[in-house]
Amino acid sequence: MGSVRWLWLAVAVMALCAICGCKVGSSAGAAVASPVDNGAIADNSVAGTVTIRGTPVAGATVTLFMTNNNTIAQTATTDANGNYSFSGLSATGDVAGEYQIWVQKAGYGFYPALGAGGAASTAKAMRWDYTGQFEGNGLTDTGIYFTVIDYVSRPGAPLTGANFTAYDGSNPLVRLAATGQRASYADGDDGSEAKGVAWGAGLGGASGAARFTDNGDGSVTDTVTGLVWLKDAGCLAAGTWAAAIAEANGLAAGACGLNDGSKAGDWRLPNLNELASVVDVSAAQPALTVGHPFLRVSTGMYWTSTSYFGGALGSPNAWAIRMGDGAYVNDGIENLKIAGNSVWAVRGAGGGLVKLAATGYYDEPSQQVAGDDGAIRAGVGLTYPRWIDNGNGTVTDTVTGLRWMKEANCIADTWANAVAEIGTLGNGQCGLTDGSAPGDWRMPNRNGKPRGSHERQRGRRDGRDVCVEE
Repeated sequence: MGSVRWLWLAVAVMALCAICGCKVGSSAGAAVASPVDNGAIADNSVAGTVTIRGTPVAGATVTLFMTNNNTIAQTATTDANGNYSFSGLSATGDVAGEYQIWVQKAGYGFYPALGAGGAASTAKAMRWDYTGQFEGNGLTDTGIYFTVIDYVSRPGAPLTGANFTAYDGSNPLVRLAATGQRASYADGDDGSEAKGVAWGAGLGGASGAARFTDNGDGSVTDTVTGLVWLKDAGCLAAGTWAAAIAEANGLAAGACGLNDGSKAGDWRLPNLNELASVVDVSAAQPALTVGHPFLRVSTGMYWTSTSYFGGALGSPNAWAIRMGDGAYVNDGIENLKIAGNSVWAVRGAGGGLVKLAATGYYDEPSQQVAGDDGAIRAGVGLTYPRWIDNGNGTVTDTVTGLRWMKEANCIADTWANAVAEIGTLGNGQCGLTDGSAPGDWRMPNRNGKPRGSHERQRGRRDGRDVCVEE
């Protein structure tokens, strides 16, 4: 099934190109707008290797796509050593050729692993919108985003080290932290399963003082994620979403009790995953681990820098979290960008017990706001494709390693009944042909359940998870 899907995607792009009059061939030189080749400048080439845990991945399809006129310029197949290459990329012309490279092979997701030297200076890993290549008008469709290597073919700058790492769920990019849940209310719930990386003295057992380190300079470090937070969570004035981003970006030493030497631009408004990471579900009013060192934490709404998906036109809504109980707010009123919500600033790239995944949010360049999630894209980048359909009623998330039941609406019941039903789930039920037995599946906890502006499917790690329709 996976190989058929990739074939369909490739055919879809080529069909679109045929309709629009663009070309698909072995040479990308003709695709450069208004080429002026004086014959004195050599064509460029691209070369890289695809591996999984250091082992070559043979038989993967690598696509070289030209963004100037939406052309599949070339395709290649990795050899027994995982190597691939493209040649004949013109380095001259009125407009430089810009190319994007991605990899496909059934059963894998891929993420760029650019090598040093040429690759580091001439290319970058990025997420790009391919919605318009496959669906409708590209403005109101559900988003289709690829993780690619972006390369501009300039004179004397061939691309080497255009490498990719493959992920199949057994080598996840991130590990998920425990939620902090201590009490169990039913066999199979979060409290009894205790899934996720335990922080502190056992699952949620650490005091706030142990989890959070007061740096004595107006900032606090979260030992779970490594992120650094503004200690005074009530210092920045509540305001609209745009004002919140600007206020956080402008924060520096000398304000809000900071004497950490930070400068304007060091701080940012947290994205959805970052703000959610401080929530301890065992606590309330606020939903932070008891004994935390923060000051003036509001129990109301806090903005995140993550917008809702709105296509190329953007969205009037952004994600917000109510810190009284840690709930996500999406009522279309308090999360409207013109609403006035609290502001909390964060800085750093992590480095604690776990690494946070990026949200997957993508902004069209014309819609980006300096400092928003689409511009910063903090966190571990997402694979392409992220989800692997295993053909047995399950889907693997290559980012977290979690495996999910494909038929996400098969069970619909009260919370208590749903937990019990999942405990009896197994092969032959809900489209499952995976050989699973009762007790193999569980209801996902808060941290295991994917969330974000663009993700549409769900995902496994050391057990099996199922999404339950409420």
